[in-house]
Amino acid sequence: MKIQILQLLDGAKKAEGLTVIIDVFRAFSVECYAYGQGVECIYPMGQIEEAYRLKKEHPEYILVGEREEQKPVGFDFGNSPSQLLKKSFLGKTIIHTTSSGTQGIDSAVNASEIITGSFVNAEAIVKYIRLKNPEILSLVCMGYSCRYPVDEDTFFAEYIKDSLEEKPTNFEDIKEKLKTGSGARFFAPSKQKWAPKEDFHLCLDLNRFPFVLKVEKQNGRNYLKKITLL
Repeated sequence: MKIQILQLLDGAKKAEGLTVIIDVFRAFSVECYAYGQGVECIYPMGQIEEAYRLKKEHPEYILVGEREEQKPVGFDFGNSPSQLLKKSFLGKTIIHTTSSGTQGIDSAVNASEIITGSFVNAEAIVKYIRLKNPEILSLVCMGYSCRYPVDEDTFFAEYIKDSLEEKPTNFEDIKEKLKTGSGARFFAPSKQKWAPKEDFHLCLDLNRFPFVLKVEKQNGRNYLKKITLL
């Protein structure tokens, strides 16, 4: 298996084979928590205009996401797992658009298969990759608003690569580095309304969920299919 670690939108465009689009803080952690709260379907969308259009067509759908970390006008929820845990979404459909992760899904046009990547379902991701055993594995780190790389996404890509190669990793060390590095923003008093410290811990709750989220097509749109690995 050839494993390549790529960065940002350019990396997503270059991705081949089985592709893991990575957004730890917070898009693909949020989507796992949403399925954990009983969501039936998630439509990940790169363009916010498309998200608004779908919401207008289906007012019953729940609009979730962010731009510049904050909840856009008219959205039901921001891009925050701690917000989602306060409500049941049993049987609901979510429209999800973010500055990084969902952009990567749209851009990975050369991938043969796409799944999402975050620490909350890392073990399931490793199991899925081993099951598929692709010739090429692309680990794409989407960074901050697709503008520059961030530690959490690169750490995750390295974590997956090391796990597949059966190399030891120290996850507690990763958490400590993130707490004083790119994750420090979650502890800033000025950001608690939209990026609370609870989100930091929820996004780093390693292996909380036993499933992967695979991108499929439905009615011409991408949606995320939950695949549970026992």
